[in-house]
Amino acid sequence: MDQDAWMSTSLYPPTSARSTSTSATQRTLRTFGTGIDPRRRRALCSLIDALAGLEQNNVVQAGKVSYFSYPSTSEEHSPPSTDEKLQSTGADLFYKFEIRVQNLDKELRDFANAARQLGSSVGIVSSASKLQERLAKLLFLFRENAACLYPRKIARNPQEAPINLNLMERRPGWRRRPSVAILQGTLDPEMLPEQLDHFAKDVAAFSHCLNEFQEFTDEAISQSMRAFENDLNYWATCLNGYKNQFRSPAVQRYTHDLTTEIGGHLDNITIALSIFIEIGIPTIWFHQQHAIKNLLNVSTLSIFFGLVDASLLQYSNNVTGNILADSVNIFWLSSLVFSIAGGVNGLLGLTWKQSIYRSPLHRVPWWVLVWMKGSPLVFLIIAVACFSAGVVLFTYSSGQSKVTSTIIVVLTGVALLGLVSISGWFVLERWTFARHGDQKWLEEVITEVLNELAGLGIVRAHLIALRWCSERITITRTYCSRLLSWVCEPRKIKTVLPFPDAQFATDGASTMIPGSSVGHKHETGSLEVSDPRRRFQNAVRAVIKLQSARTPTRPGLARRDSWWQTSLTANPETYASPVPDLGTAALRATRMTIAIKKLGMLEQSQELDNHQALVRHVQFSPNGKYLATSSWDRSAVIYRVGDRFIPHRTLVHVRGFVSQVAWSPNSRALLTRFTRGIKLWSEDGVCRQTIDRGRTVNSVVWLPNGQGFLSVEGSDVVKLDPRGKVLESYDLGHIRLSDVAVTSDCSRLIGIGPSIPPTTGPQPTHHTRVEKRIIVYNMQTKQKENQTPLFDEVRNISVAKSSSAVLVSFEQAAPQLWKLETVKDRGRPNGESAVTSRLQLKHTFVLNFPTSIAGSCHFGGRDEQFVYCVGKTGDVHVWDRDTAALLRYIRPTNPDSRDLMCISWNNATDDPMMFATGSHDGTVRIWSTAAPNLLVESSTEMEEE
Repeated sequence: MDQDAWMSTSLYPPTSARSTSTSATQRTLRTFGTGIDPRRRRALCSLIDALAGLEQNNVVQAGKVSYFSYPSTSEEHSPPSTDEKLQSTGADLFYKFEIRVQNLDKELRDFANAARQLGSSVGIVSSASKLQERLAKLLFLFRENAACLYPRKIARNPQEAPINLNLMERRPGWRRRPSVAILQGTLDPEMLPEQLDHFAKDVAAFSHCLNEFQEFTDEAISQSMRAFENDLNYWATCLNGYKNQFRSPAVQRYTHDLTTEIGGHLDNITIALSIFIEIGIPTIWFHQQHAIKNLLNVSTLSIFFGLVDASLLQYSNNVTGNILADSVNIFWLSSLVFSIAGGVNGLLGLTWKQSIYRSPLHRVPWWVLVWMKGSPLVFLIIAVACFSAGVVLFTYSSGQSKVTSTIIVVLTGVALLGLVSISGWFVLERWTFARHGDQKWLEEVITEVLNELAGLGIVRAHLIALRWCSERITITRTYCSRLLSWVCEPRKIKTVLPFPDAQFATDGASTMIPGSSVGHKHETGSLEVSDPRRRFQNAVRAVIKLQSARTPTRPGLARRDSWWQTSLTANPETYASPVPDLGTAALRATRMTIAIKKLGMLEQSQELDNHQALVRHVQFSPNGKYLATSSWDRSAVIYRVGDRFIPHRTLVHVRGFVSQVAWSPNSRALLTRFTRGIKLWSEDGVCRQTIDRGRTVNSVVWLPNGQGFLSVEGSDVVKLDPRGKVLESYDLGHIRLSDVAVTSDCSRLIGIGPSIPPTTGPQPTHHTRVEKRIIVYNMQTKQKENQTPLFDEVRNISVAKSSSAVLVSFEQAAPQLWKLETVKDRGRPNGESAVTSRLQLKHTFVLNFPTSIAGSCHFGGRDEQFVYCVGKTGDVHVWDRDTAALLRYIRPTNPDSRDLMCISWNNATDDPMMFATGSHDGTVRIWSTAAPNLLVESSTEMEEE
């Protein structure tokens, strides 16, 4: 093995950092030693070079042992550990959520301040204040949860702490409510589902109050609010299933991961609120001011008209005793009354519209709303009509001349006709809007009415007669105009028939335009007409060619990857064992050193190209003699393992793609899974049984005792024997299982997959991650013993054969190692089994670089001491199972290819180590170490050292 490969796979610290000080000292002496004797200068440089070489050798020798020693207590030179990275990453996630909450709180405060100038704004201001209080409570609960997970990075705050500490410096007025939400009462982590449910109700109330402003409708903020309300109800429903478990680390981690989804919604609402403050509130204010100005104008005109009535009454109030004089006083006094009523009602409506505590329009009785909005204008119209009638009668009662009386009557009639016409048009427009909404205009309604009237028999007959007469007149006029044109034109130039469609040139070469000049000769007119026409045709052809040459093509949209990527980077030299047992540490150090050397020798040894389509799954047999591969070319291939892999049998499937292969524990039988069925094959490639399930089969798993296997079908797990007979069926509830694993004693199965929300309950939105769960199911009692929430997209689960270790693999995240513990269940009666199980997270492995996981992660090695996974780009990670130390990282040869699909380790032997990968192009690549004798020699040399 070369030195570069050794350095890339080993966990020893690099020597570049330690040799930096020596090289710097050497450069300093060489720089400042210019005044020293040259011989002494050369001697000093030689001494420094020797010391540097000695120091480097000491570092290398010390590195082989010091990795497994206790970590240095000096924080200045030691890199951060894996736990420190996880603590920092989790704390950063919470602090980002806190910033999002503070941003939304600021926007809500600005929104409340800006909305106070609007009428009927008390509801929206109160809803914004309730949202701020609820945000403060949720932030406190999420901080408590994060402080339990990351105590070194996040400190607990008292419940009286404000949501924004910078606001404490402001002194609110004695009438003003405090702008900072203060927490009251005791908040417990178990109250988180209840608080999320209340938060959803507060968001719905805020959205409802916002939609009460009919002057402006913002679909962006309404959609954001509805989506957030939906997801809050969904999360509250999911968390209600973990009652009395909010202090367990698994539920705390899931709750902490929810801050990412909640923070995304908070950002959307913050942006929508900011836009609403900039655009929506000024628009609403403008509409309200416009309505207020209309009422103010009507009130002002009514009061002015009342003053005119009062002035004219001075001339007629003393004249009584006859009908005309009394009628004049009646009309003018009535006009005065209606003018005053219109002015007063307008001022009342003006005051009502400006008040912030007025009821919304849809909560006001219709008669109050009609009276408030329509009475000032109606009273003003009645006052004008009464005043006009009084003026007409006054001209007769005061003894004016007939000319004056006639002129006044005519002018008053014209004025009233305009008033009645405009008022009627306004009333009809109002009726049209109330009847048809914004679908039709009044002109369209009038046209429809006229068309309906035209459809009547008598009216239609008259219209047909008028249309026939109009057509005859048009034809006669056209004929006469053509005849007159034919008579007036010179006959020697052109012969024109008296029909519009028979105009041809006499020479047959060019065509004359009817509007051509008569005084020109034929040749000149032809040139003047044809040249512009020809130029126009050429221009049209040029434009068509240019457009056809410049037809734009829409560029393809780049594929959008998932927003979440693993951001941790592994630093191998930081994985030191904290166990104070020196014997255990030394044994582990020896074992890991041997494993590191073996893993460092892994290299690609062979390529198998028997498949024509992508390889979906590969698996070595438990005895290590065979390798089975499945492909989408509807075939599975069994290879015989050796120095060179030889195709042993090809298993052809007539229907369906082969998605999985599974060897029995004794390596004598092989299962192949396709869409709705399973095939059982012998090791010699003989099909023993074809099992048609009639449902989609998501996964197949052999029982550890080899007496049957499990078929994962939706939410059910069916136990089958090798003949296909159904032995048992297990229903795991509202979960869509993607994979299951069985414990070594065949007493429990562990299922993993996304949960299925009830059809009657809240559903997550399109962009929200569905809750994933790990369920521990007792196959004997047929009861769920434990369920644990997960946030990331899950893919596979496997159980170690000789221990209680459970490995969970994800699509976009590093795998996790869990421990299945058996504990006493005090909640069950004495007659039932008092033993139950639970899952505890042991550690999370760290990816060297963010990558998408290809296939599943599994245990590797003869003793299952490794955990391995492969990325789609070709990078391979191999960790130590117990310490989570990265033992080997194989860099991808082509990071942009995204070609790998699956991986499998040969657990039958470690001499040589071997794994296989399947790719998208149908190639199976074999990676292995050197021959066993070479490995034995290298191990002997290491023991001698």
